[in-house]
Amino acid sequence: MTSHSTSEPASGPRQDRALETGIRPADRLASVTPFRVMRLLARANELSASGRDIVHLEVGEPDFDTPRPVVKAGIHALESGHTRYTNAAGTDALRSAISQHYHVDYGVDVDPGRVFVTAGGSGALLLAVTYLLDTDDEIILGDPGYPCNRHFVTALGGKGRLIPVDATTRYQLTLRDVQEVWRPQTRGVLMSSPSNPTGSVVAGHALRAIGDECRRQDGCLIMDEIYQGLCFRSNRFATALSEVPDAIVVNSFSKYFGMTGWRLGWLVVPDGAIEMMNRLAQNLFICASSVAQQAALAAFSDESRAIMDGQCDQFQQRLAFLLPAVRELGLEVPYQPEGAFYLYARLPSFAPDSETFCDHALEAEGVAVTPGTDFGHHEAERHIRIAYTRDITVLTDGVDRLARALDHFR
Repeated sequence: MTSHSTSEPASGPRQDRALETGIRPADRLASVTPFRVMRLLARANELSASGRDIVHLEVGEPDFDTPRPVVKAGIHALESGHTRYTNAAGTDALRSAISQHYHVDYGVDVDPGRVFVTAGGSGALLLAVTYLLDTDDEIILGDPGYPCNRHFVTALGGKGRLIPVDATTRYQLTLRDVQEVWRPQTRGVLMSSPSNPTGSVVAGHALRAIGDECRRQDGCLIMDEIYQGLCFRSNRFATALSEVPDAIVVNSFSKYFGMTGWRLGWLVVPDGAIEMMNRLAQNLFICASSVAQQAALAAFSDESRAIMDGQCDQFQQRLAFLLPAVRELGLEVPYQPEGAFYLYARLPSFAPDSETFCDHALEAEGVAVTPGTDFGHHEAERHIRIAYTRDITVLTDGVDRLARALDHFR
């Protein structure tokens, strides 16, 4: 899709953002907007505490417990004294296990020295963006997209250049998009596959073309693959490293591996970035949790993988139920998700803006979904995100509540 791009809004006067304590935040933080889904979650939890029955379809967290083999390994790590600092890049054992994971699952050889274990996927993204950006440098991102990605760029003094994308391009950037908006201050492109909030998967040939363009421009492709294990159809075992070997790839133990609260992720970097990434990791994090690293070794066992693959199948079954049910309500979902666990749905014309609708749905009907305004600017006020991170019984109840919320505005 070819369209006009936008940058995050410029900051206003410092005094307008002074905290009640009188401590003023940096100007560059003016465009770091609140994470609206967390406000909704807090309100939903307040309602639950008061006795209301709330259906949670807002937060992107699997409803499955961490696989038992991983939990047992974590307990054993605590009891065995694995509670000290590790190398900043992670334990040799876990970096080797991740390297083997790429070889076995994707047919890609990744030297363990290129793997950096981080405090969640967010820690990996922070390392990647810190490595690339000087003040006022730009990163190209699709809109809609995961909000924290652009806020990392802003917090480090850079600019997120948001490019509108839609179903005609599978909600992914195209080579033409990148070529049209690349400027001298552009340092790279940040993409996600499967994406949040749309569940779209970028095609291999498109990814390869964008990677080639980044290389031609002396830039970098950053690929967010934290939902990579939750792919449906033939894309289930794809990785950007198959198409763009010098990409910086972010992944996480949170989504497919079911370890959200363990806060563990990883980053794969080109050989030439290893030394500086080591320095950054040493200074920014010291190391990721030693206990979580020990536990994560069990995530690659046959027993754990069988559990996780079964959970992925359940997400696909939920999608098969939810997609036609949502469309039946008059919500428009033009692109069928190929991964993750989200629907990005357009509200009917009679409905109000997404934030008003989401507030009403929660307060009046007790169903929590996320407004599209969390994910960018492009038609965001007309979209909501629905997370199918609950079983089909709960999803059925949630659909009924959404129907009543929509009926209120007819």
